Amino acid sequence: MKRVTNPDAQAFRIAAFLEAATWAGLLVGMFLKYVTKTTEVGVQVFGQAHGLVFLAYAGLTIVAGIRLRWGWWPTLVALAASVPPMFTLLAERWLHRSGRLQSPAEREAERTADRESA
Repeated sequence: MKRVTNPDAQAFRIAAFLEAATWAGLLVGMFLKYVTKTTEVGVQVFGQAHGLVFLAYAGLTIVAGIRLRWGWWPTLVALAASVPPMFTLLAERWLHRSGRLQSPAEREAERTADRESA
């Protein structure tokens, strides 16, 4: 896999990781609050953090989708990935493997190189 150097793609990747991490923290917090009934601190802390990161992820996904020219389907898939826990990591991996985290110019240069080598 190619290294991601585009700033929009890097911001998206960081947001995807943080969204998954705060989801995990919120799930642990909910377990502690509702199952063990020991503390609500996890929900208070990670609930707020997850809300903020969720909004940032959604915004950065739209920005990356436009600037990196993903098209509507990959952008919607990336947005929908923010709903189930940890799916933003799967979306990031899919977008990376499909080359969508490269700039449009980098993708075109790769296509041209592939055509010339064939």
